[in-house]
Amino acid sequence: MSEPARARRWPLAIGLLLLGSAGIAAAWILLADALGAQGAWMAVVAALDAALLVRLARLRPGLTRALAGTTATLLAIVIANWGIVATQLARPMGLMPWESALKLGPHHAWTLAGLANTPADLAWLGAGLVIAAVLAR
Repeated sequence: MSEPARARRWPLAIGLLLLGSAGIAAAWILLADALGAQGAWMAVVAALDAALLVRLARLRPGLTRALAGTTATLLAIVIANWGIVATQLARPMGLMPWESALKLGPHHAWTLAGLANTPADLAWLGAGLVIAAVLAR
């Protein structure tokens, strides 16, 4: 396959990965809200999703594809944790979760996510990133 044809795949891949990260993060937020827990094991599901999406986009195997899958997983982790914190803050403040998410600052979100995630949750998040790197390559 020619180099221009490979270059044309990247916009599709980026779009798929962004959509996939947002979709898995939304499911993760809903699950965490229903369970009343962080649900950090969903990072592994996000990794599997990202690995599938880079393969569906037919990206060439290698380090770049592994980085794309790992970045998509990291994005899902960040969006999900932001959304979980925003959802938990929204109720007592009388806001909708998306209103709370827009008002939530990065330092506040980092602090609350750090308090909410246990060492076991952090291990799940790390495992998700490692699994994404291995499966997406």
